[in-house]
Amino acid sequence: MMHGTQEALLIDRIFSVSAAIRYVALYRKGALAARQRSEVADASAAESDRYEELFVNPTLLALARQRGNLDCGGANFVLVGYGNFLQLVIDLPDGHASICFELGSAPLDFLDAIREIAIET
Repeated sequence: MMHGTQEALLIDRIFSVSAAIRYVALYRKGALAARQRSEVADASAAESDRYEELFVNPTLLALARQRGNLDCGGANFVLVGYGNFLQLVIDLPDGHASICFELGSAPLDFLDAIREIAIET
């Protein structure tokens, strides 16, 4: 199980993958750790981010996984195009990683690097 310091280090490492990353959340084994880069324009409210990580993103992944397991070879991630940012939600064995990117960036270019960092526990 990850401890606070370990989660903070993983989040730091994910932020280092790209300057286009605005926000990182790790929801693992029922525990949420999240951080937003300072001075982000058009940021969403912290409380809505929390509910998104606890309810919305796990549900999106469950729906994609259910469909993917039928005849698509599974589902590994969901990319959501919000008006102010792009959100990459990566399915992990014990939860998910949620990474928000600036508009105009290419989140899928960083998928493998982020997944490698996130699965280190």
